[in-house]
Amino acid sequence: MKTYEDLEGDGGSNIIGQVVQLGEKLRSRLDKIKHKVALMSGKGGVGKSSITANIASCLADRGYKVGILDADLNGPSIGHLLGVGNDLKLETKDDGIEPGHGYQGIKIMSMDMLLKTADTPVMWTEEADATAVWVSTMESTAIRELLADTNWGELDYLLIDMPPGSDRIDNIRSLIPELAGAVEITIPSMLSQHIVTKSITKNNKMGVPIIGLVENMATYVCPHCEKEGKLFAGEDVQKLTERKEIPYIGKIPFDTRVSQSKSGSLFYSEFKDSIAGKAIAETVDNIEKFIKK
Repeated sequence: MKTYEDLEGDGGSNIIGQVVQLGEKLRSRLDKIKHKVALMSGKGGVGKSSITANIASCLADRGYKVGILDADLNGPSIGHLLGVGNDLKLETKDDGIEPGHGYQGIKIMSMDMLLKTADTPVMWTEEADATAVWVSTMESTAIRELLADTNWGELDYLLIDMPPGSDRIDNIRSLIPELAGAVEITIPSMLSQHIVTKSITKNNKMGVPIIGLVENMATYVCPHCEKEGKLFAGEDVQKLTERKEIPYIGKIPFDTRVSQSKSGSLFYSEFKDSIAGKAIAETVDNIEKFIKK
């Protein structure tokens, strides 16, 4: 029996050719997309996916062609937010897999769409002792395939809904070196601000352009009188942006109607004239200004 070391070259697997071919396919997909923007939080529970979905809604409302890649493989939610469930039968054509078409025609690809049922967990391996490195490698490969195999077509914006944690930006930056930038999202709590500073520091060290910081749940809006009140105790987030020397691009209040929106119906499209709706629009204004520079 021959060992791997006994084989000449790649043993006929043409692995180098396969890698090159995959890279070319990925490049051909990305070249049709004008702007790629990562939305990240460093910490879970700050409303990142909801903000991503409503920013997409605002962009679509302005006439842009928009897609969302749900890069949160273990906790995907974009499909649910935009009304694309597990019952969607993905169509495979010669040029790739057709993405789901959610609310307002927003194209999406999410791990959730590949699972049998809504409550099926993502299991990378049956082995209980699988190393973090091995799981991380499989996640990185999955994201690459979701990007390369999906027939995104021509888009003005591809929003990438990142998983919690600052380490996942490494994969995205290696796959999309022309990333327009990252939008950091936090809430006013001290813990969330503490964690988001780590994400900001890492992006600065990696040379990832930071479009700016969005403060979600900055206040709450009374459903009866439309007045705003304080929701979390914590240092002024705007001071954090001044300290880290990044733009403060959005202050979005908590509106109970955000969480009450039915699957497939986005808050912004229904309540664009509300306080929170106008705040989302202002955030998108600032993202567009950054990109137009």
